Amino acid sequence: MKKIYLTQAKRQHPLLKVWNDYPEILQNANSILPYPSIESIIGEMFAPGKFYYYIINFADSTICNHHENILTMHGLNKYPVHLKEITDLIHPDDLEFVMEAERMCIEKMKEIDGFDYQQELKTSYCFRMRTSKGNYELFHHQALHTHKDEHGRLLQAVNIHSNIEHITHQNSYTVLVSGINGREDFHQMQWLKQDKMYESKPVIFTKREVEIINCIAKGYSAGKISDLLSISEETVRTHRKNILKKSDSKNSSELIKKAFEWGYL
Repeated sequence: MKKIYLTQAKRQHPLLKVWNDYPEILQNANSILPYPSIESIIGEMFAPGKFYYYIINFADSTICNHHENILTMHGLNKYPVHLKEITDLIHPDDLEFVMEAERMCIEKMKEIDGFDYQQELKTSYCFRMRTSKGNYELFHHQALHTHKDEHGRLLQAVNIHSNIEHITHQNSYTVLVSGINGREDFHQMQWLKQDKMYESKPVIFTKREVEIINCIAKGYSAGKISDLLSISEETVRTHRKNILKKSDSKNSSELIKKAFEWGYL
């Protein structure tokens, strides 16, 4: 009889209801895992503001190797040990979206046969979290799977949370599954079960324009974007000009704000 793998947690949290619907992709055996290279992961992700990271162990939903900013940004006295301590910081009205966003990411990876190369896929979406001020502000969540077992089941992931309230307070309720380490996947999904609407209809960008927008959001110069995408600096400047015009943005800051609100970042 095939063994069913279910993740466990000493402190139950809402995401278990989603993860345990997919026992074929999650490993529940406790094991000592090496910490991934955070520096290389940060290089693949971006944090447009103050951020922190932590590692999740899927077997028991413990978290470790936190960035020190997690204490000051949320007003915590000690580093959280259980994922529930993180989910308890999420605005209660956003928990349903967070659970569905996780499900949407898993279903999309199943659809594209992404479990074979999920370490080259990044998932991201936004939700509100309680801060040290005692209020709730919008955070950008990015996740990257870092370890799998010999059967391909997940063991570990790194999450990065960036406060983007200074950029926008409008959540687009959009979920992204995108490629890293040379993969070119870009899957944008909209959560429909909510009352929020766009203030304006989002612009449709081409794949190349999305790449340029991501580079602009990381603060890269035209020269660096040119090197990364193997195009001339003049082509980069032309794309940037066209993107600003298409999005009706006066500058890069306004473009990044709209890109978040439209779910491109």
